[in-house]
Amino acid sequence: MNNLPFRNLLFIVIASLILSACLPQEPSADLAPATATPTLFAGPSPTPIPARPAYNPGELVDYVAQMGDTLPALAAHFNTTIDQIRQANPQIPADATTMPPGMPMKIPIYYLPLWGTSFKIIPDNLFVNGPSAVEFDSSAFVAQQPGWLKDFRDYVAGDWRSGAEIVDYVAMNFSVSPRLLLAILEYQASALSYPEPPSTPYPLGYKDLAHVGVYMQLIWAANTLNNGYYGWRTGHLTSFEHTDSSLERPDPWQNAATVGIQYYFSRLQPKDAYDHAIGPDGLAYTFQKLFGDPWAAESPHIPVSLKQPSFLFPFPDGDAWTLTGGPHTGWGKGEPFAAVDFAPPASVGGCIPTDKWATAVADGVVSRSGNGVVILDLDGNGDERTGWVILYLHVGTEGRAPLGATLKAGDPIGHPSCEGGDHSTGTHIHIARKYNGEWMPADGPLALNLEGWIAHNGSAAYQGTLTRDNRTVTACPGCSDLASQVVAGK
Repeated sequence: MNNLPFRNLLFIVIASLILSACLPQEPSADLAPATATPTLFAGPSPTPIPARPAYNPGELVDYVAQMGDTLPALAAHFNTTIDQIRQANPQIPADATTMPPGMPMKIPIYYLPLWGTSFKIIPDNLFVNGPSAVEFDSSAFVAQQPGWLKDFRDYVAGDWRSGAEIVDYVAMNFSVSPRLLLAILEYQASALSYPEPPSTPYPLGYKDLAHVGVYMQLIWAANTLNNGYYGWRTGHLTSFEHTDSSLERPDPWQNAATVGIQYYFSRLQPKDAYDHAIGPDGLAYTFQKLFGDPWAAESPHIPVSLKQPSFLFPFPDGDAWTLTGGPHTGWGKGEPFAAVDFAPPASVGGCIPTDKWATAVADGVVSRSGNGVVILDLDGNGDERTGWVILYLHVGTEGRAPLGATLKAGDPIGHPSCEGGDHSTGTHIHIARKYNGEWMPADGPLALNLEGWIAHNGSAAYQGTLTRDNRTVTACPGCSDLASQVVAGK
């Protein structure tokens, strides 16, 4: 494609943006086998990558669109505006959501100091627990390694689990690749190569009494990785502080996976150790030794100009429920703000039983059911790592849709409750979207749309709105305000 005339390339890009919603999605290629010969970073460290120049204000720079890029995020990365990007790139359709990977762009840049490295660690498809993770067997892989993780067991979420099963459990809940979690465990705790487990209760170095042990350390790691990944993906994260309070701004050309990993190590390590961890001889080298060349397995998991299918409200037609939570975290704490909350009308607050039903927003198959969670898989293959899926949280045990159930839009999912997730103070239902393992922010170019009601962020988590036409409903966290109620159906 690099040899095509530029005007032909633009024609292909525009056509792909227009037609992408009608084209079938090709499956992502799986990662190269762990036995593959390493091809990256072997031998001495490569020559350091030169720093970016101090660009003139508004100077047009070359940029090649990456998977999942949106105009608001690019504007934040390059310290410019959406309007200025559109003026420099008139080929972008007005209704574009996600940019086509490989599209050449010109972006007006406004230089800011303290940009970080342009070295990229892994592609985005190997960060999320998506299609590239489908064929990976964590248990089989860990069993072949000499390290302590293969013999590790702990009681997690009501069951005894092996080290690999704990990795998979965290990967499933946070939708972070199990390969990435294993690489982090190896890089920081020699979990796959050293037979003796670490003597510290904080094997990943996060010293906090609420995060003692392998499982809780992995929870913190996955949550922190997501904070960085989705912060960059949405444009909300444009800088972060190191442990010595020095400031870093990720390189504007960076990909979300690399920024997620950079943010993670910035929370843990002094600057020298951080620079090594995010460089060619750090986690990138560990990853390629374990799993082969990550860039040979790059495969965009977010299609061009992705569109959301038609969704109903998650409660029955004609019912009036309260928006008790505007956009907030899909799972864990912080980014991504992928979820909204609804509560059935109640005369009193608290965790009280209800005979009201939460319902399916679209046709699908239940691919997970238990501990307050129901996953509705819209592509019907029973694997939540592919296609559109809806997470329902706080679904009561009694009446909960069972694993494997085939549901039509509007069918019962279960009763709202306080079950599952972090401590909940009131009966409600929490819903969030994923596509190919990637959490979809409730606000933004691909905002959550429920029967024409569009979600928007508020000034803080939970403080958002739903808007349709000229009417806006404002979230009322922890209450059942009449002004915050919305009625399902026309």
